[in-house]
This record gives sequence, structure tokens and C-alpha cells, in this order.
Amino acid sequence: MHGLKRLVPATFVVLWATGFIGARYAMPWAEPFTFLALRFGIAAVLFAALMTALASKRLTSAEAFHAAIAGVLMHGVYLGGVFWAIHRGLPAGISALIVGLQPLITAVIAGKLLGEKILPRHWLGLAVGFVGVVIVLWPKLGALGSGVTAATLTASIVSVIGMSLGTVWQKRFASGGNLWAATFWQYVGGLATVALGSALLETRQVTFNGELVFALAWLVLVLSIGAIFLLMLMIREGAMAKVASLFYLVPAVTAVMAWLLFGEDLNLVQIFGMAVATLGVGLATAQKGPQPVTRARASR
Repeated sequence: MHGLKRLVPATFVVLWATGFIGARYAMPWAEPFTFLALRFGIAAVLFAALMTALASKRLTSAEAFHAAIAGVLMHGVYLGGVFWAIHRGLPAGISALIVGLQPLITAVIAGKLLGEKILPRHWLGLAVGFVGVVIVLWPKLGALGSGVTAATLTASIVSVIGMSLGTVWQKRFASGGNLWAATFWQYVGGLATVALGSALLETRQVTFNGELVFALAWLVLVLSIGAIFLLMLMIREGAMAKVASLFYLVPAVTAVMAWLLFGEDLNLVQIFGMAVATLGVGLATAQKGPQPVTRARASR
């Protein structure tokens, strides 16, 4: 089991990176809040079925409330803001760069609210990782167009703050209960948020075709179930700044996937940026000296 746990961070990064690929397939065929409402609704139903099949212990009302608040922030605000901004024309490179601030913001919030001590080498790692993200995204940052507006930039900034607050909220208030049940209530919170946005701001028209069905199935099964469950596991077991630093690797992995799937350019500068980002994550997650072995808590 210890060996399998060591694979969790790398697996999470690869799965999370596929979310941007899935969004590229889906966005032409549905409005962002409407699509996310479908995604979160299906995910909530699947998690409810898993809870029943596994006879998972239910959360207390307080645990369910805190998990739902984390879902509002991590799913509703974060993904809702990112999808809305890109749907309104914000270049994906600009959006990814803003989202790249998340590990730094999370480290600051975790220090204030969780009392986590961030050592100088970890701050250095967070800074180096962000520089690597900038280098990876640099070729895409010239694509400035009409989509770069105060509204889309604000939505992106709010989304990254939402993700940072949501992960810290999950760690602080909702990481002690059953993971299946906690994730279910996260999606209830996220669904309520995007459903409200869909009702107030969108026509709720969806064009069902092969691309949208594939993207929806992929994002539900791989992202909403696989990647989110791994994220919840890492939040429970690790320090927030170290967990958040993994997001620095997502643009690099996404760039490789886009090169393989869509033929997008991948130059030496970007490859160098990937190496810098990887170095930053290594510094941010470094542990000094041997660490005590602790017994992992069983999911309740």
C-alpha cells in the first residue's frame, strides 16, 4: 500500500491535466454552467451509488455542511470561473497562468488558517515552480484578444482564490469523515452553485453529439471521480502547500497532451520550463531528514 501511495501524486497530475483536454471537446456544444451542472449531477449520483454499494459511513450534518462548502469553492467557483472565462474568449494560456498562482495563494492561506510552517526552501520551490509555469505558457501568452476583459480576468482570479480556499477548507473542516461521502457532498455544493449560474445567466441549450458525450463521460469518470478522489486523499494525508505545488506540473503535462492529440507546438523553451517547474515542485515537497512512519488512517 505504501508503494501505491507513492504513485498517487503523479497519477493525480496526469488525470487532472486531461480535464483541459476534455473541456476543449465540450465547450463548443454547451454553455459552461449548464455543462458543469450535468457533470456534477452525474458525479453526485455515481458517488451516492458507490456509498450505498460500499455501505459507507454517513457524515454528520456538520461534516456534510463543511464538505458542501468546500465543493462550492473547489468545484462551483473554481471550475465555474475557469469555464466561464474561457467560454467568453479568455485565451487558455492566460487562464492557465492565473490558475498557476494557486500553489502560492494556497501556501499563504494554509499558513494563516492551518498554521502550517513553510520553510524557506519550500517558498523557493513555489517561486521556481511558478517561473517554470510562465516559461511553459510563454508561447501562448501572446494570444491576447477581445476575450481579455475585466470580467474574464476577474472570473479567473476569483476561481483560483476559490480553489485555494476550498482545498484549505476541506483540510481544516472536512477531512476527517468518509472520503466517498465527503466527495458526494462536495458535488452537491458544486452542483447548487453552477445550477444557479445556469438558471440566471444561460439558455441551458445543449447539443448532444459524440464529442460532448465523450467529454462528459471522461470528465465525470476520470476527473470528477478519479482525480478528485486522489486530491481528497492527498489533502487528508499531506501538507496543503506541498499538495498544491503539484498543480505546477499540470500545464506541462497538458502541453504534452495537446502536442500529441492536437499537434500543438512544443518547443525547447517549453521543455525547459517543464524541467524548471519539476524542480520547483521537488523543492516545495522536499522533506529534511528521515520522516517518522505514521499509520494511515482508514477511511471511515
